[in-house]
Amino acid sequence: MTAHEIVRVRVPERSVRHDLRAVKIVLHRELIRFWRDRIRMVSNLVQPVLWLMVMGTGLSNLMATGSGPAGDVDLKTFIFPGVCAMSVMFTAMFSAGSIVWDREFGFLREMLVAPISRSSIVIGKCVGGALVATLQGAVILALAGLAGIPYDPLLLLELLGLMFLGAFALTGFGVMLAARIKSMQSFFGVMQMALMPMMFLSGTLFPLNGLPTWLSVLTRFNPLTYAVDPLRQAVFAHLDVSPAIERVYNPGVTWNGWQVPVWLEILLVLVMGFVLMGVAILEFRRGD
Repeated sequence: MTAHEIVRVRVPERSVRHDLRAVKIVLHRELIRFWRDRIRMVSNLVQPVLWLMVMGTGLSNLMATGSGPAGDVDLKTFIFPGVCAMSVMFTAMFSAGSIVWDREFGFLREMLVAPISRSSIVIGKCVGGALVATLQGAVILALAGLAGIPYDPLLLLELLGLMFLGAFALTGFGVMLAARIKSMQSFFGVMQMALMPMMFLSGTLFPLNGLPTWLSVLTRFNPLTYAVDPLRQAVFAHLDVSPAIERVYNPGVTWNGWQVPVWLEILLVLVMGFVLMGVAILEFRRGD
């Protein structure tokens, strides 16, 4: 080969098959990263278990000695769906935060220059993050008996499906944030600022009925509310409790007195997930 000869480099054209393969690779990478990071797996379990066993037991004792309407339901039973939502929430956001980590170490740039659409990277991240969060939540489901919840296979499958749906929406939210944030410190700061109000205003730790007007309005505008309530509805559907207890601890979500059906809540979470993922895709296309 002479000095004047040009070596041609052939770059494969983009195709749907390549994009689907990219989604699979990104998803597979999320699973490998999760499985190898044992410290992250354990740390993400500690906080939900503390909420369930420590706070749930403490509140149960308080209601037993006071004049509350606990009756024939354990407060751990009420908190359990919220703990499941909390578990997938934090895991999903940490999975989305790996984008910021990849950007800092240059791996994200290598993915962005690959002959694939950037949307396939975002889809792989959202689906992979949701799957990882659901696997983490499945460990929490193993503790259902400690909260007085039966190990009904249909109930467990329903809870897994609802957790995946909520985790998908939350991962989309996290990826949307991570698309513009340049450092891990900033991402975790924004994450804490966004997640803590969402968690406390979603009915994870207290019923949504009987709240002051201003607090009731905030809970209705909180997207996480519509991910937590279907979990609680599913749990109480498999419990034998009195109608009075049902009204107190499983009131559902209402809009100006109208009871929001569970199927509509699920649809809202699904739509939010796709909208957030779409915004994240637009952010990636405009980004560097």
